[in-house]
Amino acid sequence: MTLASLAEQNLEQFGVYERLIFDADRFSNLQLHEQSQHLAGALAELGLAPGERVLLLMANRPEVLISYAAIWRAGGVAVPVLFLLEAHEIAFIAQNCGAKILITTTELLPKVEAAKECGAVFEHILVAGSSGPEHMSFTELIATGKRLPVVSRKDSDLAVLLYTSGTTGSPKGVMQTHGNLVAATRNSQASSGRDGSKDVGLLVLPLAHSFGLGVLVGGYLFGGKSVLIRWFDPKLVLDSIREHRVTAMAGVPAMYIGLMACADALEAAGGLVDTSTVERWLVGAAPMPSEQLVRFEKRFGGRMYTGYGLTEACPGIAIDREGHPRKAGSTGLPMEGVEVRIVDDDGAPVPRGELGEVIARGNNISPGYLGLPTETQATFRDGWLFTGDVGYLDDDGYLFIVERKKDLIIRGGFNVYPKDVEEVLHQLPEIQECAVVGVPHEVLGEEVAAYVVLRSGAKLEAARLTQHAQAHLAKYKTPAHLFFVDSLPKNGVGKIMKKELRKLAATQLGRA
Repeated sequence: MTLASLAEQNLEQFGVYERLIFDADRFSNLQLHEQSQHLAGALAELGLAPGERVLLLMANRPEVLISYAAIWRAGGVAVPVLFLLEAHEIAFIAQNCGAKILITTTELLPKVEAAKECGAVFEHILVAGSSGPEHMSFTELIATGKRLPVVSRKDSDLAVLLYTSGTTGSPKGVMQTHGNLVAATRNSQASSGRDGSKDVGLLVLPLAHSFGLGVLVGGYLFGGKSVLIRWFDPKLVLDSIREHRVTAMAGVPAMYIGLMACADALEAAGGLVDTSTVERWLVGAAPMPSEQLVRFEKRFGGRMYTGYGLTEACPGIAIDREGHPRKAGSTGLPMEGVEVRIVDDDGAPVPRGELGEVIARGNNISPGYLGLPTETQATFRDGWLFTGDVGYLDDDGYLFIVERKKDLIIRGGFNVYPKDVEEVLHQLPEIQECAVVGVPHEVLGEEVAAYVVLRSGAKLEAARLTQHAQAHLAKYKTPAHLFFVDSLPKNGVGKIMKKELRKLAATQLGRA
């Protein structure tokens, strides 16, 4: 089964229902499906052949859903790009994947022109919103395009190219096949243990990110309604939850931490915060500190479900399961259809409870990176995805992620896992966010540095923070350097960019 056929299966299984709310507009699943059929025909008339790439450069909006479905229907490959990227990054992706068709919006045309100056070449530019004579109107193409039957594709054919954020190196094009994404969606459905057809989900994750794309595709199988938001705005999120009686939301830790700060400010100003309808909060893409998770649930109600995955796994590997106890610090059990092992540096399995690299296999695992055979061979071995994450499985099969290998700090020969230190710092109620990184040291090799963001109006002396850390951590794990900052650098989906913090710390300490 291909992604294009999922839309038709959705109509057969659930009939016609309200599928999407965006601002004041409402769309049924049938409306979205019909528009994608016409756009698919228009793309075919423009010369899109099966296997060819189409770049999508848009903030969240209904046209993104329509475009994905149309590209897959025409047999093409969708290449979503975060609109926050710089022009040279967009140009790199366009050149790397060979996309000749671009779908974008009016407000992003200046960035498109800048990307063209950096070397991007597009034969056709489709614009959602008002467009001049030099570009093609998205709306007009749907109005004039002929309905296109589904172009036959195999499970092994490429459906999406998702470029990694570059938080640990240069962006790489992760190849995701139709089979990968369908399997990932079915794994999620089988692992959820619930009927999602009555859910009202808040879709605020970027649809150009693997996590957001996974939620989008999952909508075909779960059959619920989605409230779509252009980008994360904490007040708009809280207002939307209250107005639309949202029952489920997926997000990253930074979003949930931001919601707590926003809710405090709103209520202090006499505003209304009502999240009583939300039953499920799904968090992924980065670790959610245990202290923050507990605070969030007490503050907003519902249950938070932690998940773990990578773009290379489309993206799910493990998740908290309905009906299973939650274990503090765990990302839950491996998803249905996914096998997880912990291995040593030689790739040999280690006993339960021992640390090692997390590897996974299943039909959801990507075949590799576009045009990068060496990197593909290093990461994908004998059907297994080597994640680069350090973790362990306990006796009950729960997965615990300790740290990314590249974030590990080795101080004087001792391993320091930043997550351990961050968990302790988050116990202080004054701290809103924090990140721990290693910085070069001439004797110890590396030293521990912490960047801290305080809650609005909070005060915290460095001495008290250090005293707290020393009381709960071994001496060699206690941060030697503390930096109080207004915010932490994040990528387009809200993941903290530790690579940038390492550079900043080295510069601030004169050790660059």
